[in-house]
Amino acid sequence: MTAEPTIDSHGDQTATPAPVTVRASLSPSRAADFKTCPLLYRFRSIDRLPERPTVEQARGTLVHAVLERLFDLPAAARTPESAGDLVAPQWDRLVTEEPELSMLFADGDVVGPQEFLRSATALLDGYFAVEDPRRLEPAEREALISAVVDDELLIRGYLDRLDVAPDGALRVVDYKTGGAPREAFEARALFQLKFYALVLWRTRGVVPRVLRLLYLKDAEVCDYAPEADELVRFERTVVALWRAIEQATARQDFRPRPSRLCDWCNHQALCPSYGGTPPPFPTSAAAPDPLVDARSRPVAPGADE
Repeated sequence: MTAEPTIDSHGDQTATPAPVTVRASLSPSRAADFKTCPLLYRFRSIDRLPERPTVEQARGTLVHAVLERLFDLPAAARTPESAGDLVAPQWDRLVTEEPELSMLFADGDVVGPQEFLRSATALLDGYFAVEDPRRLEPAEREALISAVVDDELLIRGYLDRLDVAPDGALRVVDYKTGGAPREAFEARALFQLKFYALVLWRTRGVVPRVLRLLYLKDAEVCDYAPEADELVRFERTVVALWRAIEQATARQDFRPRPSRLCDWCNHQALCPSYGGTPPPFPTSAAAPDPLVDARSRPVAPGADE
């Protein structure tokens, strides 16, 4: 069973209501959280602990917003100068929508507002070093896609960009504002893209030809070509993760899994691996909608920025 996508009034893809058989939903970021550290999943998805935005996270959000708006311009106008002109207005829009972003910069900080905007513009230079947007007409941008697997699990998330070739071939593009990743981060990035590939395959019957990561800081491109057999195995992995989450929730047992990623965790003070104590388990631990966090940009450098 699959959930077919629909198109909203702006031409953006949205998800249809989930079938009545669906009893859980999962996004790539929350699935990756559990895979990385079950306790991190609990802190974010069950306890819903706040995480203060960081400069790196805000920069990633800003650059994604600019690249989305860039394709609203006529093809000939998609130049580095035009992209640079979008930086300040998009930042103003983001601060208006999320006033806490204005608190990122304190007096005396090395990175102030102007330096922050310049650093975002520098990342856009990295984008133009690897792509010419004047030659592209994306089919979808910041598109919500969804599918049902195992008859009961709704998997969904937001694509940065989907390109469709004249022959119908699909290319999933994801912008990364961190540097080209080390092995631990690369696996997480590919996990996210395989998640999207699985949704597209189940809803459209087409395995994406290319999963593309654009690392703007280093002006590097990483292409990956998935295969149907691989996505079948990946679907089993996703379903197994979901069942493990259900078991952990029923037992109220989310154990930490220390790794190099702990250096960027917001919740070390509450983690037993660092001498902390998690808060009491919520009395009502129904799984929240993962799309509350689906647009957020994780802050681990080189991971999902």
